[in-house]
Amino acid sequence: MTSWFDTLAESILDGEVITAEQAVALLSTPDHELPALIAAGSRLRRRHFGMSVKLNYLVNLKSGLCPESCSYCSQALGSSAPILKYTWLKTDEAVRQADTGIRGGASRVCLVASGRGPGNRDVDRVTDIVTRLKDDYEDVEVCACLGILKDGQAESLEEAGVDAYNHNINTAESFHDTIVKSHTYTDRTNTVAKAKAAGLSPCSGLIVGLGESDEQVIEALFDLRELDSDSIPINFLVPFDGTPMEGQWNLTPAQCLRIVITVRFVCPDREIRLAGGREIHLRSLQAQALHVANSIFLGDYLTAEGQAAEDDIALIRDNGFSIIGHDDGSDNAHTPSIRNRGAGTAQGANA
Repeated sequence: MTSWFDTLAESILDGEVITAEQAVALLSTPDHELPALIAAGSRLRRRHFGMSVKLNYLVNLKSGLCPESCSYCSQALGSSAPILKYTWLKTDEAVRQADTGIRGGASRVCLVASGRGPGNRDVDRVTDIVTRLKDDYEDVEVCACLGILKDGQAESLEEAGVDAYNHNINTAESFHDTIVKSHTYTDRTNTVAKAKAAGLSPCSGLIVGLGESDEQVIEALFDLRELDSDSIPINFLVPFDGTPMEGQWNLTPAQCLRIVITVRFVCPDREIRLAGGREIHLRSLQAQALHVANSIFLGDYLTAEGQAAEDDIALIRDNGFSIIGHDDGSDNAHTPSIRNRGAGTAQGANA
């Protein structure tokens, strides 16, 4: 029996677009219908991306010390989260960190710096790093994420070889002022527009689990479609102790999976990236999410540790996906671990 998810997917494959009402309904899918919903979303993914996965690697060029008041962020003004804090990395160190991710399999490096936005000297710092990276790795994509851009800065980044610019809208315009007061929603969308106008690939996504409604999730997704974002990172709130959102755990793995699938239905031909918090919130459903998303971050994030890189690679290959730009042969040789705990020993069992 054909589900309404399949019918909807078929219509989108034929060039139709999903309505807001249909998208909200996807977010309300009962858990027992999730396998059918995944299968329908996977059809859209395979049409545009086959079974490939893009690996992205974050380099946090400057951590903490941010004057903005974003209530979800461990780097924000007023946060007492015990994160690493440091000023700008030297060019050699930034390149060395990027090199680690590239050698680990990443085809895109994301250069990120905390703060409201870059000064011209900061743009020069980033262009120096990009020049070095492009000399060493001609084919690597470089995405910059430096905050709100001033006039002319996007053009300078594009001339230096930056391929994309990330500036997440984070949430719906109707919810934005609930989570931050020090800049506006328009500040964010204007920066995405500046990046696109300068020839940079626009990268903009959202954070879910902030307390927004299903309708506001859909509002944000339709705005991202209107902004024509080429890649859409989906972050799942990590409510650090020491931030205003400490202890705010509003998500379940199944709801996170429904959100990822809904993003695919709203933006069927866009790169959808599983980003911060995926390991914590999707947990054992990460593999199912990859049948809809087509991009992930490799290893750690800005201030939170991620899944071990070798586990990310295993997650991808064990589920039949290929990694863009890399040989996908897998090593099936494993050394069994000899049991030294539980029955017959003085050690506690693994249970």
